[in-house]
Amino acid sequence: MAVTTSGATGPVTRSLMQKNRSWIWTTGAVGAALIVIIPLASIVWLALFPKDEGWFDIVRTSLPTYVSNTLILMVGVGIGTITGGVSTAWLVTVCRFPGRRIFEWALLLPLAVPAYLVAFVYTDILEYGGPVQGALRDLFGWQVKSDYWFPEIRSHGGAIIVLSLVLYPYVYMMARAAFLQQSVCALEAARTLGRTPWRCFWTVALPMARPALVIGVSLAMMETLNDFGTIDFFGVHTLTAGVFEVWRVMGNTGAAAQISLVMLLFVVGLLWLERSSRHRQRYGQTSSKIQALPGFELRGWRRLAAMTVCGTPLIFGFAVPFIVLAVNALRRLDQQLTPEYFAFTSNSLILSGTAAVCAVVIGLFMAYGVRLSGGKPLRILTRLASVGYAVPGAVLAVGVIVPFTSFDAVVGRFIEQSFGVPMGPILFGTAFAVVFAYVARFMAIGFGAVESALDKVTPHMDDAARTLGKGPLETLRRIHLPMIRGGILAGAILVFVDCMKELPATLILRPPFNFDTLATFVFQYASDEQFEQASLGAITIVIAGIIPVVLLSRAIRSARTFPITSRRW
Repeated sequence: MAVTTSGATGPVTRSLMQKNRSWIWTTGAVGAALIVIIPLASIVWLALFPKDEGWFDIVRTSLPTYVSNTLILMVGVGIGTITGGVSTAWLVTVCRFPGRRIFEWALLLPLAVPAYLVAFVYTDILEYGGPVQGALRDLFGWQVKSDYWFPEIRSHGGAIIVLSLVLYPYVYMMARAAFLQQSVCALEAARTLGRTPWRCFWTVALPMARPALVIGVSLAMMETLNDFGTIDFFGVHTLTAGVFEVWRVMGNTGAAAQISLVMLLFVVGLLWLERSSRHRQRYGQTSSKIQALPGFELRGWRRLAAMTVCGTPLIFGFAVPFIVLAVNALRRLDQQLTPEYFAFTSNSLILSGTAAVCAVVIGLFMAYGVRLSGGKPLRILTRLASVGYAVPGAVLAVGVIVPFTSFDAVVGRFIEQSFGVPMGPILFGTAFAVVFAYVARFMAIGFGAVESALDKVTPHMDDAARTLGKGPLETLRRIHLPMIRGGILAGAILVFVDCMKELPATLILRPPFNFDTLATFVFQYASDEQFEQASLGAITIVIAGIIPVVLLSRAIRSARTFPITSRRW
């Protein structure tokens, strides 16, 4: 009888424990999702019910310009990134030429340089008073600007080129990963039918990689939509610039929210494009055995062409900006090692480090909750909490302003009425607001890194821990954390570096009274045409950005290990 009772109550007890556990993790996931939902809901509410007037004037005068410029920029960057990313990915994956192994990881280096730094460097080099035009005037004897024509760097074309140079790695890493995982059988079949390597690329490899390419281009377009430093410096009036103009110049938060809502529609469109592409086309290996990819040995002019194609974006997207920044920093090192520099560096480290820790802790909580319960509502909430990465920083910042200022007003009024003590800002205009926006935007990175690491831990580990009487927290502490600490560290590093580079949200939410980060410090000096004075801060940001590039390169390389069979072409 005792055995029967024990056997009957055991499953019931476990079921109740599972329900309680599920409730706890679901509640936590709801809390995490609210970090992203609250700013987005605030934008929608304020856009639909604005307190300020002037929206119709903006629609009539400025909005068409904002939208058209944004579309031109996104389409141009999309074409530029897919051209540079696909060509370089195909060459380093299936072709053999000198320097290929260096290009494999080096082509990711432009990701380490924020676009606005590249814009500052090339403006300094290519403008009328720069070394390039100065050398041309000396060489040909030109006296004034009217004597010759030179392309204007501060233009739509200049912005497209600069952003493409920095953002093509998004397409490169997605394309390369897709090429590495493609079926060798399909490529070999095409070769037996007499297809040249060029025809194999166009008719087999490229169509099979299309879903990955759409993801990469969508990421590049989202970053273009988020950019503020480049387009502001070049004078291109996009939707992001519009948010800053109506909020900072006009003081119209309602109109800023309405422009932000238009930007959200762009984001929704890009997300829909990415999802639909993945659902419509799926390709996989027909064999579980990974075979060697056909490698084509390039000879003669083809070898030189491949080196030129791979070297051009690397030189202009990373090498030139890095060298210019490094030379300027070393030349004026004694002038730039000021208390101001160390204070702003400290601000960046504290804000970025705090946001990175919060993002990975929240990501760990959500990922482990999904692992324990696995319910559909919890999975939906975790995906919703990850949407913030697709939302531009300026949009999130506007969404943070509304609830934070409302909270400050309510709490401040209560304290003043209750205790007679006037209260200043409690949340808005503090470092907490900046960290909140960072976490909301980059939580997806922390969650993704932790989730991918947890997926590699076999569920048998959890079962074994349960049989030994270990609860979920003890299992997490003693089994999972030691095994996934590499993924946690990688996620924290990626979030940290993205926060170091983040400009739009920081500009809007930073505390007053001379509180700057390295990003805002560099941007302000460059905007005042004193870029050399901030070169040390700029090179600091770039050096910090190289770390995740190394991690990404190793991750892509590990996707497939194979010998490349050599063929002459």
